[in-house]
Amino acid sequence: MIRALRYAILAILAVVLIVIALSNTQIVTLRLLPEETAGVLGFGWSLQVPLFVAIMTGVLLGLLIGFVWEWAREYRIRSRGAQEARKAKALERELGHLKQRHEGPQDDVLAVLERAPSAR
Repeated sequence: MIRALRYAILAILAVVLIVIALSNTQIVTLRLLPEETAGVLGFGWSLQVPLFVAIMTGVLLGLLIGFVWEWAREYRIRSRGAQEARKAKALERELGHLKQRHEGPQDDVLAVLERAPSAR
């Protein structure tokens, strides 16, 4: 059920992206600097691409910047979680050692014999 829903959402997304691409095929010029600034500085970079390429590239760059920003923002949380996991593992290891040290005999008969007062 979930797999079919995921495929349906992906199909709808693909159709939307194809419709956007087909309806925005005009060629646009992307410039690094405004024309006046490029003239003053003596260099200017420009690129001519279809409008849908500019739109999709902007969306993808925005997503990439957002993912990197969130990853960097959550670094503190992830590092603290790893630190707490290491601490929990050390405490579990210490608990295991303490259980082994203070554990009584494994056999019920031996436990009864140990508890019985010695008749010496």
